[in-house]
Amino acid sequence: MKRWMKRSLVGLLGAAAILGGISAWAHEHHHHGWQAMTEQDAAAMKARVVEKVGKHLNLDAAQKAKLATLADRLRDQQVALTGANTDPRADMQSLVAGPTFDRAKAQVLIQAKVSAVTTKSPEVVTALADFYDSLKPEQQAKVREFMARRGGGHHHG
Repeated sequence: MKRWMKRSLVGLLGAAAILGGISAWAHEHHHHGWQAMTEQDAAAMKARVVEKVGKHLNLDAAQKAKLATLADRLRDQQVALTGANTDPRADMQSLVAGPTFDRAKAQVLIQAKVSAVTTKSPEVVTALADFYDSLKPEQQAKVREFMARRGGGHHHG
């Protein structure tokens, strides 16, 4: 595997671990994640996360700015994925509200999600790569250690 590809993959996975931790924290403390938060709540949470990750990884100001940009791009993608609806369960229930499954509506819902991912993912990947690539080798090692310890960042405990 080419060196740049390895670095990109490790960077993506490392940031995914950090972001998985952010998501888990958001879910635990806000029950519906970022989509249910006001912009002010999301900004406050982002500031806390940037500060906490910043301390853990000993980030400099430029690295914190890249992490904040990554959080913004993730928030943008989450908003695009959920749209105006903060209750995805209601969407699913509406598909089975009648005597037959609403296939057309299901396709519309799926297409909206696919479109959001297709549109926003390049920005997320770029922000993630910019953040990870800005880390010093010892900081990258901490991210990898965190991933190994936490099973990819989805540890609840």
